[in-house]
Amino acid sequence: MSLLDNIQNYYETLVIDALAKYIDDKDVGQDELTDIVCVALNHLPPRYFRYGVDMVYYTSPAERQELVEKAEEAVKNAIQYVNSESRG
Repeated sequence: MSLLDNIQNYYETLVIDALAKYIDDKDVGQDELTDIVCVALNHLPPRYFRYGVDMVYYTSPAERQELVEKAEEAVKNAIQYVNSESRG
C-alpha cells in the first residue's frame, strides 16, 4: 500500500462531475475524455484531503460552490482546447 493511496485531490471528483454535465450524450472517445480531464485538472490548484468528511466539515457551503464553479469553468475551457487541438 502506497502513501499516495491515502490522499485524493478534491478537484478530481468535481471535474468528473462537470465533465458528465457538459459531455452528456455526445459521442466522445476515451482518449478525448482523458485529455479533457488532464487539461482541466492542470488548470486548477490541487486540494488534497485524506477523508471526504474533512472537505465537507472544513469547507463552507460558499467555498464548496466556488470549487464547483471553478471545476465547471476548467472543464468548459478544456473541452474547447481539446476540440481545437484535435482539429488543428
